[in-house]
Amino acid sequence: RFADQFGTRPALILSCASGSAFFLLTSISTSIPLLFLSRLPAVFMHGLPGAQKVIADLTTPSQRADALGKMGLCFGISIIIGSALGGVLSTKFGSSVCSPCVFPPPCYTDWKLLGNHRLQVSVYPWREVRGMSSSVGTSQSGSVFSIREILRLMKFPGVMEVFIVKVFSGLPIGLFLIMFSIISMDFFGLEAVESGYLMSYFGVLQMVVQGLVVGKLTNHWTEGTLLRLSVFVFAGVGLGMALMRTVWHYCIVAVPLVFAFSTLGTVTDSILTKAVPSSDTGTMLGICASVQPLTRTVGPAIGGVLYKQFGVSSFGYLQLIVNIGLFVYLLKSKILLREMKSH
Repeated sequence: RFADQFGTRPALILSCASGSAFFLLTSISTSIPLLFLSRLPAVFMHGLPGAQKVIADLTTPSQRADALGKMGLCFGISIIIGSALGGVLSTKFGSSVCSPCVFPPPCYTDWKLLGNHRLQVSVYPWREVRGMSSSVGTSQSGSVFSIREILRLMKFPGVMEVFIVKVFSGLPIGLFLIMFSIISMDFFGLEAVESGYLMSYFGVLQMVVQGLVVGKLTNHWTEGTLLRLSVFVFAGVGLGMALMRTVWHYCIVAVPLVFAFSTLGTVTDSILTKAVPSSDTGTMLGICASVQPLTRTVGPAIGGVLYKQFGVSSFGYLQLIVNIGLFVYLLKSKILLREMKSH
């Protein structure tokens, strides 16, 4: 919403500046109160919606899903390098090396890098193109934190329904991923370095799916079809998770899992941004980005209970049941998706 009202570049500058403050405060945190204080700048540290806003402004509606999918390349690279490096460092040197509170230099490095990004964003000769200039200041009046304006977007045809699908379809697997650090050690018997390599494997899959596969699929199939396909695959993933017993089983299940996860996120973001006026794409992308923090908020409590009481298979059965229900619902909502496309 800040980008809708003041422009994409100011929003990215604010995000990078907040990131610099976040890592600087974290690096000097020597107490619990200061550690909690260091998290406050993260309120404005949202580079992903800002980057997605740029893509939404620079692409036509038919190109948007493909372009949003290719953003997965950068996240895949970060997962590959970060997970492998983190596993090796924690194994060879202990967890203190990976803790910015005990070992400040890595955090200072992040702070300096973010400072450089902030400088690049502020001096980069942004081109005045369609959307990036016309959308600034045309958003509805009101505070950046106006709940009324955010809820207004939910009243557009089909927006609430697709957003609900986005939240609940990926919620069970989100609970599993939150508990994965414990599951990898307790259920799979992996060491830290092995868990890091496994996450790098996920990064490779994400790069391939989002960078190559999703774009090609959007050229041949409609977004409504891909949405239903991702939900259907998610249901199959749930069945596979319920039956898996070893880490090798999980590596097999990970292929359709990453496909469904990446396709669902990319397609729903594209559908929802095209369902609202161009002056509100930043707000809608921010709403979409709130799904993962919502999962991280409720996930530890729910995931902990599921794992302790029913085991790993409970995540799979929950995934299967929820997505079968959503798939049946989507099969009956063709009119809804057609209305959103025409809008």
